[in-house]
Formats: sequence, C-alpha cells, structure tokens
Amino acid sequence: MSRLALRTLMAAVGVSVLVFYAVVAGLAYVLLATLWANRPPLGTSLLIVAGLTVVFGFLSYQFGRSELLASVDAVEIPRRDAPELYRRVDAVASRMAIEPPRLLVAEMALPNAIALGGRGSGIVAVDRSLFTLLSPDELETIVAHECAHLESRDSLVQTLAYSAMRTVVGFLTLALLPLLLFATGLERGLAWIRGRPTRWTDGSVGRFRELVGSAVLLVLVVLTLLIRAHSRRREFAADDRAATVTGKPLALARALSKIDRVSDPDWSLLSPLYTRGDEEGTLGRIFSTHPDTDERVERLVERARGRHRA
Repeated sequence: MSRLALRTLMAAVGVSVLVFYAVVAGLAYVLLATLWANRPPLGTSLLIVAGLTVVFGFLSYQFGRSELLASVDAVEIPRRDAPELYRRVDAVASRMAIEPPRLLVAEMALPNAIALGGRGSGIVAVDRSLFTLLSPDELETIVAHECAHLESRDSLVQTLAYSAMRTVVGFLTLALLPLLLFATGLERGLAWIRGRPTRWTDGSVGRFRELVGSAVLLVLVVLTLLIRAHSRRREFAADDRAATVTGKPLALARALSKIDRVSDPDWSLLSPLYTRGDEEGTLGRIFSTHPDTDERVERLVERARGRHRA
C-alpha cells in the first residue's frame, strides 16, 4: 500500500471516528436535555435523588455488612461461654440508648473490633486475639467504644455519606458526558487524520479532557476528606462516650496502646510477613479514618487526670 493510500485510509478512519463520537455525544446531549426539560419541580427532584441515595446506601450497607462478617469468619459468642463479658456489655448497653448488641468473634488481619448496625440491632465483632491481648477492663472499654458507634449509628451514617458522594460525582460526570464524548472523538479523529493515532492524548483537547477529569477527581477528593474528617471526630466522640459510661478512661488508653503496638509491623513478631508504605505525614493523617492513636491516648489520660483532680 502506497503512503498516499495509507494516509487516505487513516484520514477516512479519523473522520469516521469523529462522526461516531459526535453522534453518540449528540444523542447523550439530547437524552440529558430531554430529562432536564421534563424534570419534576426542584423540590421533588431533590427528594427523589435523596430518597434513592438513602435506599441504595442502605441496601449497600445491609449487603456489605453480611459480606464483611463472612469475610472475617465471624461467629456469635454463646452467652454461656463468656458470661462475664456479656455482664459487662449488658451494663454498658443499659447506660446507653441501645439494646445489648450481638457479640461475635472474628479472624481479622490485625487486632481490631468493629460495630455494625444501630441501637436496636447492633453487632460488635471482636478479633480473637483481643481476648488474650487485653485485660477484662480493657476489653470492656473497647466494646463500649464500639457500642458508642452503635448508639450514634456511625457505620450507617458513613455508608450513606459515601453513597451521597457517589451520587454527586455520578451526576457531575453525567452532566459532562456529552462534552467529554465529543472532545474524545475530536482528539481521536484528528490523531488518525494526522497519522498519529496512538498519540491522541497529546493535543489540546486531550489536555482539556485531563483537566475535566482532574476537576471531577478534585470534587471526589474534597468529599472524601470531609467524610474522613467526620469519621475521625466520631472516633474521638466514641472514646469519650466509652470513658464516660465505663468510668475507665485509662483502661481504654491502655487498650488502644496495646492494639496500636501489636498492629505495628515494625514491632510485631510477624513483621517479616507485613509490608506497608509510609503512612506518616500530613497527607496520611488527613486521609485516615481514625485519629492518631497517641492523640487519642493523650486525650484519655488528660480526661482521667481531670476526673481525679475533681
């Protein structure tokens, strides 16, 4: 095939690509414009979107809870096998606005405890290692911390927050879809016409697509940071609530210190099996779902000192 024939063929492919993307972008625009023109009143639209967000978030929470418990082989602890723990948990629940939660033992990757559910149907799953790592008082305060999450329905709130974030990002992406499709088709078509089909992202339109993608990513990052910041505040609140209900802030501080020390791969006897990146620094802290353990321990120690001075 001669060079002229090859360039002609590539130009034809380029035009075809451009037309295809333009048609798809036009159809997407017509569909979105039709939906916008026939939208219900603003208040009704917001209610529908909010309702669907809550429904899908709740369904995700329900199915995700089952999958999470199955993934860690969580099984319920019979009351007869841990009467003292149940006595302590029942006492904690009676001081909170919750029903006594179901207690499960799980096989987690690291010593940990999680709370799922709300005030009337709560579950607290505890890693098996915590029963030997912590004293009875320390284990009580850790369970009380998780019960505080049940009292505030924190796991459900977090799930709904992520559902709302996905909804916002989804609507933003959908609104930009016709423009992105047209820009992509234009850049791909021109790249074929120029004879450089593999370098279609090098042009100004490709950079525009990257700019739009960066804007959507920025929205996603900002919303994620807000959710993570709320999560860290809830951890402090759960610490305070557990310390108030049990009256044992120092026991909770010791428990957190032990868990943090064992969870550190630089300390653990299993350290050769762990690899992790550098999680220190400002970026690591602002993206973390939990506050720094040292800060949590310091707050609990100060709380105990204040109570003792009183």
